Amino acid sequence: MRTPSTCPPAGTQAQSRDLVDEAEFLASLLHQPMPTEPEVLGLLALIRLHQARAAARFDPDGRIVQLQHQDRTRWDHETIEEANRLIARAAAMRRPGPYQLQAAIIACRAEPKRWEDTDWPQIAVLYDMLLHFSPSPVTRLCRAIALRYVTAPAAALSEVDKLGTDLYDYHLFHATRAELRELDRPRKRPRPTNALSRTANPAEHSCSGNA
Repeated sequence: MRTPSTCPPAGTQAQSRDLVDEAEFLASLLHQPMPTEPEVLGLLALIRLHQARAAARFDPDGRIVQLQHQDRTRWDHETIEEANRLIARAAAMRRPGPYQLQAAIIACRAEPKRWEDTDWPQIAVLYDMLLHFSPSPVTRLCRAIALRYVTAPAAALSEVDKLGTDLYDYHLFHATRAELRELDRPRKRPRPTNALSRTANPAEHSCSGNA
């Protein structure tokens, strides 16, 4: 029998897909009268990149599948290519913005055929650029996650620890910190109870990584 801790409420995923599809429709409408606005192109690309990976984000029981474990053959690679063309068009206008940078970050994760081939140094650079436009604690947390793969868990953990005050009530902060501490000191396995107590999404109770 499925329990609330392993499966989201009935219809949750379908409703989320409906919202994403509606967002894509609205962004497409916005693009029609603003074809030379690079941030509209970036927003449209960002939404389509998320759409392209949606089929592999959950297992049959409704639990989140971490990005590194997703079946990439289930991704919509044609949509990913379309999004990349939008990003290239926006970049050619030389007016960068947060939507374009977020789309470029997701594209870096979606382009490789294998998780191991992810261009983490490029992702870290893009997060540095994004911090110029959106200097939020969550963006800094995401940059620290990328830093883990560029340098070492210890360097990433140092950056994450600086966010404790700002993100104390954010469950992904605690999940990320617990994982980095485990990698930095493998003999001591922390229990991410703080993370689980701060999220209302049942699917995330089984996952502490990126999806």
